[in-house]
Amino acid sequence: MANSKPCVLIKYCTRCRWLLRAGWLAQELLATFETELGEVALSPGDSGQFDVFVGDKLIWSRKEAGRFPEAKEVKQLVRDIIAPNRNLGHSDRP
Repeated sequence: MANSKPCVLIKYCTRCRWLLRAGWLAQELLATFETELGEVALSPGDSGQFDVFVGDKLIWSRKEAGRFPEAKEVKQLVRDIIAPNRNLGHSDRP
């Protein structure tokens, strides 16, 4: 049976040792969207890469932004795609 819930993919640079950061962000997303997400996957990526996708849509690129995202930012971006009317509580505060 195919999973119809959205999937998040985090591609991270292995040479930069960003697995722990990717794992932590995955945990944050799974805890926040435990019923809305089908999966959060981690994938070794290219040099300096830390990209977050919802399905095929790139929602965060460390190279483009020039920095790592805050968990709050990624949660808001994911929410805007998978559950736009959902309140994220403290993650929605400025």
